Amino acid sequence: MRILIIEDEKTLADSIKRGLMDEQYAVDVFYNGKDGYEQAVSEEYDMILLDVMLPDMDGVSICRSLRARKNYTPILMLTAKDTTEDKILGLDSGADDYVVKPFSFEELLARIRSLVRRSTVKSPTIQIDTLILDPSTHLLKRNGITIDLTGKEYALLEYFMYHPGHILTREQIIAHVWDYSEDLMSNIIDVLVKRLREKIDKDFPSEKPLFTTVRGLGYKLEEDNEK
Repeated sequence: MRILIIEDEKTLADSIKRGLMDEQYAVDVFYNGKDGYEQAVSEEYDMILLDVMLPDMDGVSICRSLRARKNYTPILMLTAKDTTEDKILGLDSGADDYVVKPFSFEELLARIRSLVRRSTVKSPTIQIDTLILDPSTHLLKRNGITIDLTGKEYALLEYFMYHPGHILTREQIIAHVWDYSEDLMSNIIDVLVKRLREKIDKDFPSEKPLFTTVRGLGYKLEEDNEK
């Protein structure tokens, strides 16, 4: 999952980024409103953490402009103002939720998980055939058996499971699983997909294989593959 942080308090923004990366999110950070807005318009994100008071372009204006462009990426407002009027202003501008500074990282993480569930799935778990993923606990099971994943394997699988049946290109995968500052090996996608195939398909020979390679395009995860 890829998250954009637009926050001018550099220490806070960098701290949030480190915490989210530990939770296997890909995170990009911008410290002023104008650059953050341009990034939100030009790239696809799963969520935006948006400060209200920003240089160059404030958070409310950013939120309104994104919604006017029919960009409905979930937005979590970060604000130092806790009056009812300020909260109403943020929500009326199109934000999905808000958190008042100072806040604990655990509260922020819980609100992020809540927005993800609200915006992507009605059930707290994602299921493809006999493969079941709980994003809140990072627990993965197939046919009732727990499957252990590394952090990047989890992040990649989560992206596939949120887009079942879609062909995901290497460029799309890199954009959503890694932040733009990371240096990657040229074959890292192939290596990770191979590992997932071994754990999800090859380790369950009696189940239908879920991963498919679409030559020249990318990969997809779907429940109606034939062996």
